[in-house]
Amino acid sequence: MSIKIKTQSEINLMRESGHILANVFKEVGKIVEAGISTKELDKFVYNYIRKNNAKPSFKGYGNPPFPASICASINNEVIHGIPSKKRILKEGDIIGLDIGVYYKGYHSDRAFTFKVGKVSEEASRLVDTTMESFFNGIKVIKDGVHLGDVSYAIQKTAEDAGYSLVKEFQGHGVGSNLHEEPAVPNIGKKGTGPILKTNMVIAIEPMVNMGRHSILIENDNWTVITKDGSLSSHYEHTIAVTKDGVEILTALEDDEIVNKYMNK
Repeated sequence: MSIKIKTQSEINLMRESGHILANVFKEVGKIVEAGISTKELDKFVYNYIRKNNAKPSFKGYGNPPFPASICASINNEVIHGIPSKKRILKEGDIIGLDIGVYYKGYHSDRAFTFKVGKVSEEASRLVDTTMESFFNGIKVIKDGVHLGDVSYAIQKTAEDAGYSLVKEFQGHGVGSNLHEEPAVPNIGKKGTGPILKTNMVIAIEPMVNMGRHSILIENDNWTVITKDGSLSSHYEHTIAVTKDGVEILTALEDDEIVNKYMNK
């Protein structure tokens, strides 16, 4: 397995890409509300990315080619939900938006699960625990740490809360390619896996189910759902490993959630 160490110049470009993506989330979050379709969200994101001289990483990606700029996954949809005029958000839904930006030759990747209006206490706790599992994972990162330590921290947080983690999908390295080495599981053992080094760039993305971990893939060959119909939440950032910790490349300095969890 070959994990690329990025140069400082590459990190700088990925930070630029990441800040475009952070602003995408900041703006699209203002229109996530009951009554809007996922197709409208997709159109908004596409236009915003293109106005910033970047391209959506996901559009046309894979086989079959993904048909949109965002993955929009509602309630029991884990990831890769395809936007549609027919998918209208309702009060109490949760929706995971997963978006990538390609800018000056480099990708950034981020996901966030939004609460649509007032959601149930159970749904809110799931979303909050998913974020907490991510931050508990990245807090152990620094040069010389095993990747398994990160996966273990994510797993422990989610499972201690009574939830399960999707096993078939995981995080990944990011760079000039959207998906690079290493694979970043959300389940792991301390002291195992690749050793992280300064200027490695990875996307960490817990996918947490309220019920069991089992999943199914819909007939569109993209949309992943929970097998038992339970709610699922997704949270992701692209991060760079530093000597003493991490830099979150897909967050702005005033990101309230990042500042809240990193200062806990």
